[in-house]
Amino acid sequence: MMSSASAKPVGYVDLLRRNRSFRQLWLGQVVSQMGDWFDTIALYTIILNLTGSGRDVGLLLVARFLPSFLFGPVSGVVADRFPRRTIMIVSDVSRALVVLGFLFVRRADQLWIIYVLTVLQLGLSTFFEPAKTAAIPSIVEDRELVAANAISSVTWSVMLTLGAAIGGLITGWFGTNAAFILDALSYVLSAVLIASIRVPKRPPRKREKLRLGRLLGISETIEGIRYVKNRPRVLALLLVKPAWGLGGGILTLLAVFGEKIFPVGKSAATGIGVLFAARGIGTAVGPIVARRVSGEGKKGMQVSIGIAFLIGGAGYIAFGSATSFALALIVLGLAHTGGSILWVFSTVLLQRAVIDNFRGRVFAAELALLTLTMAASNYVTGELLDRFQIPPRVVTVGVGSFFLIPGVIWFITERWWDKEKHTLATTVIHRSEEQRQLEVIHQSTD
Repeated sequence: MMSSASAKPVGYVDLLRRNRSFRQLWLGQVVSQMGDWFDTIALYTIILNLTGSGRDVGLLLVARFLPSFLFGPVSGVVADRFPRRTIMIVSDVSRALVVLGFLFVRRADQLWIIYVLTVLQLGLSTFFEPAKTAAIPSIVEDRELVAANAISSVTWSVMLTLGAAIGGLITGWFGTNAAFILDALSYVLSAVLIASIRVPKRPPRKREKLRLGRLLGISETIEGIRYVKNRPRVLALLLVKPAWGLGGGILTLLAVFGEKIFPVGKSAATGIGVLFAARGIGTAVGPIVARRVSGEGKKGMQVSIGIAFLIGGAGYIAFGSATSFALALIVLGLAHTGGSILWVFSTVLLQRAVIDNFRGRVFAAELALLTLTMAASNYVTGELLDRFQIPPRVVTVGVGSFFLIPGVIWFITERWWDKEKHTLATTVIHRSEEQRQLEVIHQSTD
């Protein structure tokens, strides 16, 4: 694996063509995320049809986000302790079984089944995502990192666009059961694809006496906290996505907008699907454009992250104020262009800054904090809509205004957290040692 970030970057198609392991991981992402959006639109539709409550939609999003906060520390330890490929496969197969449980929900008094199964489904995802993100630097070269993460982000966006749109149509035409069955099948196919990936084994872990704290992962969690605490730049990058999550209530608002403000046809699912599709188009465009404008250097990506927050805030303010459906779709896409830029660039900068033995814990902590802020934001949004009867447009403008704050803070504090406590030489030594160990065992796989 090359360690120089200045090496000539590779193209997206070239990376997929010549790196089989990344291609298989990517194909697994394609099918599982397509199914996920079928599942999401179907659940929104069931809840709105049974209760019509914005609060109940908000509670669904809390159920989707909270597991990552609860299980995040453990999932990070697991991702650094056990084979990451195995973790992803087990997670996929288990989620396939869980989503079939949604087939049994028929009445409003059975909504608790949706919430329980959602917690289980997203709890399993909490183990999958850190393992996947931590594994990417092991199966691609350093000069491929930006392209690899951009492909993952664009794929998520395309699957959101297609999955939300097609999922809305399938749910509207064939009912929610078809969406859940397709989602379960997508997880199975993802597991099959990931099973063929070759992931180099990590350097042997230092043998230590097994104590209760280490058995439960507490000691390793504390090690991870100390690692981040001593590296202000890593801490700042780790907080980028959680800061974005503070405006996550927009997801609840999109469901409400699709049903009440910009309905398409007679089905709420279709309106919701179109809005989520516009969101997906914006997230697909963001990292591709930003990569061309700012390049792949550290400074350019850092500046882009701050600007991306401002773009997101301005886009949401415009979305909340738009009376034209066409204009609303455009500015919604613009807002999520900013979101995808900060997502991809913060991920790449973290992958480059964090050594392999800590990546699982760092990315699990990032996911836990992100989902906590997303859950809180969606719960507050639901309360503002239902309990306080604040119009959806006013809440949306408020979310956009709030989004401007992290962008301003990013630029103000940059001089403090960008001071590296460790010299470049130390970083190079760490990476060289990792590379040396990987070369010795590069023929081995998880």
